[in-house]
Amino acid sequence: TDECLHLHRHTNNMRSLQPFLYLVIFWTVGAEASDPNLPFMEYLDQNRLVCLKWGFDSLQGDITFKLVVNTTGWVGFGLSPNGGMQGADIVMGGLGPSGSYFQDYHATGNSMPLVDEQQNYTLLSVIESEGQTIMTFKRAIQSCDEQDFHITAQAAKVIYAYGTTDDIKYHASRRGTKEVNLLNYVPKSTIIGPNYFMARVDNISVPQNHTYYHCKVMKLPTLIKKHHIYLVEPEIEHPDIVHHMLLYSCPSFVTEPYDNPCFIGDIGDACFQTVASWAVGGGVFALPENVGLPIGGEESDIFYRLEIHYNNPNGVKGRTDSSGLKLYYTDQLRQYDGATLTTGVLQFTNMEYIIPPKATNFHTYGVCNTSLLNPLPDLHVFAVMLHTHLAGRKVRVGHYRDGVQIDFLALDENYNFEYQEIITLGSTKTIKSGDEILVECTYSTSTRTKTTRMGLGTTDEMCLAFLLYYPAIKISSCISHPNTLHPSLSTSNHNFSFDTNGIIRDMKTTPTVICQNTNRSSRLCTTWIMSAAGILLFLIAIM
Repeated sequence: TDECLHLHRHTNNMRSLQPFLYLVIFWTVGAEASDPNLPFMEYLDQNRLVCLKWGFDSLQGDITFKLVVNTTGWVGFGLSPNGGMQGADIVMGGLGPSGSYFQDYHATGNSMPLVDEQQNYTLLSVIESEGQTIMTFKRAIQSCDEQDFHITAQAAKVIYAYGTTDDIKYHASRRGTKEVNLLNYVPKSTIIGPNYFMARVDNISVPQNHTYYHCKVMKLPTLIKKHHIYLVEPEIEHPDIVHHMLLYSCPSFVTEPYDNPCFIGDIGDACFQTVASWAVGGGVFALPENVGLPIGGEESDIFYRLEIHYNNPNGVKGRTDSSGLKLYYTDQLRQYDGATLTTGVLQFTNMEYIIPPKATNFHTYGVCNTSLLNPLPDLHVFAVMLHTHLAGRKVRVGHYRDGVQIDFLALDENYNFEYQEIITLGSTKTIKSGDEILVECTYSTSTRTKTTRMGLGTTDEMCLAFLLYYPAIKISSCISHPNTLHPSLSTSNHNFSFDTNGIIRDMKTTPTVICQNTNRSSRLCTTWIMSAAGILLFLIAIM
């Protein structure tokens, strides 16, 4: 039985989310049992019309993909540096009147991909069944072809497209992108229950402003005993203007609800303990089986603030919106309470920090020194969401112990503003007391003629890394403020600790590899090679 096929048939007749979620998780568990060679599965689109299954034998071996698409025309799958066509490694195939067809391509731009000189993907099978095309193929994880995308332990931007006939031509709207951690994927295997609550705005008026932040402070349903949130689903009414959403818990002195524009002096502006987040390009997020976000019990009386950033570059007026987050919870407590730690650079009003125009590689750094809180339990980071605005090109999160970098907590060398997902790390990374976290953001303002400031607008900039971890502590952020010139640590009660002696340490170069095939480019690797790199301190204004 093919799980993707069954899921599609069932969802055709569904009108509510709850039974759909039951089926999604049920069949994902079934996938592991019935097809051990392809244990992982993700839907690549919001409508569940494009399903990807995959598996691999070792990091030096082959990776096998099964693409299930709701069409009897051609189907395409690719791995892209930044989520678009440029530089993408693509296969396209299908089952036509004369039999199967399949080729390995590469894209040089937004045009018809070119056939690779060396065909490194192997078609295993392609069939059509009940209106769907099911194509299975494989390739080596470590390919030494300069026209192929190199698959690493970092998340990859997977692209897809398909047609309605076997004539391979422009796909129109039948395309998409999803960020997937192919080699460090954590299967979803939790049965979804019926209990959820909504954190949502109701028919709020979205002004013509290019950037608008709306905040709703509310109480969630009273739960006498402690429960755990284990799954967060966005409900977006207008995807073209909703840029990101954050749900914060509030300190005890916030005691009244309101529904207003953000940051106009309301007391709820102090709510900054992140509970859940979503950004453009993201989807449903399920927590690991041993972690839940605590709610209820002693926390039943607290308020929450839902913050929604609306990006309206065309100045459309007269629109209302009712977007929000749907949070599923259970009284079957997991082993650990989870939480989010905000790191990087956090802007405040009148922050004196700007990025100059015509800069191709401008670096900003935010420092988190955990020695500000002592003692600190070991914090196990299991997922990360990186966030900049339109000028962002790269985000790297370095992890230091005793002044020496020991790891990268996250890397995105091809950051794309349109694809901001929470990426699971596969295995946890442990932050110990005294460790330092350095968030590096690289911006390009080469097409801008005016300075870019740190701020809330989409054309302003941010530099943030949201670290999802356990066990939860009463710390909401560990960030740098360029206007105060030193890092700070904020508790959930809006108390601050400051460090006036922060150090921006050298960050290693991004892990690279050298291809062992001397007949091909040196783009690809079989071993990780790191070397220390100096930092141009005159480009930054934080320490």
